[in-house]
Amino acid sequence: MTDDHSTFPDPTYRDTVLAPLFEGVKAHYAAHMGAINRAHLVMLAETGIVPGPAAGDLARALAAIEAEIDVAALRYTGEHEDYFFLVEAELRARLGDAGGALHTARSRNDMDHTVFKMALRGRAAALQTLVLGLAEALIAKAEAEAETLIVAYTHGQPAQPTTFGHYLCAAIEVLLRDAERIDAAMGGLEHCPMGAAAITTSGFPIDRGRVAELLGFEGPLLNSYGCIASVDYVTGLYSAMKLLFLHLGRVIQDLQFWSSFEVGQLYVPNAFVQISSIMPQKRNPVPIEHLRHLASATVGRCDMVVNVMHNTPFTDMNDSEGEVQQAGYAAFDSGARVLELLTALLPACRIDAAKVRRNADAACVTITELADTLVRQEALSFRRAHEIAAKTARAVIAEGQPLGDGFAAFAAAFEAEVGRAPALSAEAYREVTSPEHFVAVRQRSGGPAPAPLREALEGYRATQAGLGAALAARTARHRDAAAALDAAFTTLRER
Repeated sequence: MTDDHSTFPDPTYRDTVLAPLFEGVKAHYAAHMGAINRAHLVMLAETGIVPGPAAGDLARALAAIEAEIDVAALRYTGEHEDYFFLVEAELRARLGDAGGALHTARSRNDMDHTVFKMALRGRAAALQTLVLGLAEALIAKAEAEAETLIVAYTHGQPAQPTTFGHYLCAAIEVLLRDAERIDAAMGGLEHCPMGAAAITTSGFPIDRGRVAELLGFEGPLLNSYGCIASVDYVTGLYSAMKLLFLHLGRVIQDLQFWSSFEVGQLYVPNAFVQISSIMPQKRNPVPIEHLRHLASATVGRCDMVVNVMHNTPFTDMNDSEGEVQQAGYAAFDSGARVLELLTALLPACRIDAAKVRRNADAACVTITELADTLVRQEALSFRRAHEIAAKTARAVIAEGQPLGDGFAAFAAAFEAEVGRAPALSAEAYREVTSPEHFVAVRQRSGGPAPAPLREALEGYRATQAGLGAALAARTARHRDAAAALDAAFTTLRER
């Protein structure tokens, strides 16, 4: 309208939106934007879109801008809409109209999503490094604790004996599946949006593959509309992260339960225990509480990112860009703290064998094997054997004695049910009701006996190594691409 005399930016819009976004670019994206500028310019020169002498001038001007401007010291004034326009203004101030040639055949749309992917690549790689480090620590701990007995719980009640190594292997399997989900999500970061321009690519003969190569991507993201509209690279990554910390939170909750005074089968060393300011007897393993709330905070932060994308239009829009991208980085920060602390804490903990024996005796946790033995050795149906075992358990619990000392109660229950004395001797009864025997006979694949546990751990090590190799290959490609870009840009600058 002709009567609109306002000027951009409105002070409130400047302070509430543009200035925070500018600070985000300074903190997270300026270096990546510099890499995109250099790669795009190299491609423009190689394709002849920008003639060699002009490309050389642009390269020298870009290098001077990067050398002379202290990005960290910049303050948003509103003179330029954003950091992109600040750099372009600097180019034009040095080169005149020729400074505007750098933006040929590109848009802030394809640049933004490329920048976001580059920022997420580094964070995801750092997170995956910690995940695989935790997996390695848990595998080593499981190997060391392969024969360490614990009481396993179901529904919050003591259920059966197993080993700490067997329990940790269950957690390792989930952790490695989470690592595989993160690896797959990282694959979604490896295709470059550059060349999509605003929406539909360009009439210029650009080489999208060359820009992708120089920026360390596997290749271009194919559909140009999807380059600026699809956000599954964001939702996929944060969804995979959410599951990782949701699942770790369940293990952390077990650590809290096991270390309680009443259960006490997990001993947390003094280095991870805080004291009460008033109660001298207290040992508070509060790092476990920090692990729990940090894991939950990370889940919530991942949810925030994914939920912001809900019901947004399938197009380029700010809902998926600067503000939410920057907010999501807090999930990487809190998640890293969880992984680092858990990697230090869990291997340092040990099982209190006396507490395990106390709980096992009090709850008759080996009674299932007694029933199984009666099926095998006394030719009873499992249901009948179960009834005898149940009566035996009730009797010894009522007497407050360990199951292994309850042969008389067992013999009475057996004769009452079957009408004869058991063939099982008192000595054999004591053996089959021991936790050691319970574990040893469970030699099926995935069980806690030594042989299947060793086999499982070998598989976990192979999976962890494979994921580590995939991570190393991506990291090497990014590093090599950065070196190739630097060499290509230097050659252009020195023409």
